[in-house]
Amino acid sequence: MAAYNKEFMKEAIRIALDNVKNGTGGPFGAIVVRDGKIIATSGNTVVPDNDPTAHAEVNAIRKACKQLDSFQLKGCDIYSSCEPCPMCLGAIYWARPDHLYYASTKEDAADGGFDDSFIYKEIALDGPDRFIPFINKREEGSGEEFRLWKENENKTVY
Repeated sequence: MAAYNKEFMKEAIRIALDNVKNGTGGPFGAIVVRDGKIIATSGNTVVPDNDPTAHAEVNAIRKACKQLDSFQLKGCDIYSSCEPCPMCLGAIYWARPDHLYYASTKEDAADGGFDDSFIYKEIALDGPDRFIPFINKREEGSGEEFRLWKENENKTVY
């Protein structure tokens, strides 16, 4: 198990600070570390990329997975300047790093104008009751893709 390294956290924070100072994105930074070495870094690039999913953690995960030629980050740690939002939390679980370390809290982010508490509340609601209604319209053939997936002996499970 890799031990926490404050220099890596300082780097994630530096990326977040530089993003704000340079006007290149939101106040978030993340790095992915493996075997004591940084393999990927990123700031938040939502605005310059016109991509609402371009959060620092997601960007860093994408870069690290490409670098490792893997869709998982086993053996890696992620250092984030801030506690991840719900989207990044999901991405982190899918990537399966060994640890995630963060500096600022979601309360700090909310105080800075990045309040995700409504998303946590929305997750608990039934689809039609959400702010953006999620309406199930099952059509003929839906579900067939999962049957085929289960039967596929050559699939890569993830």
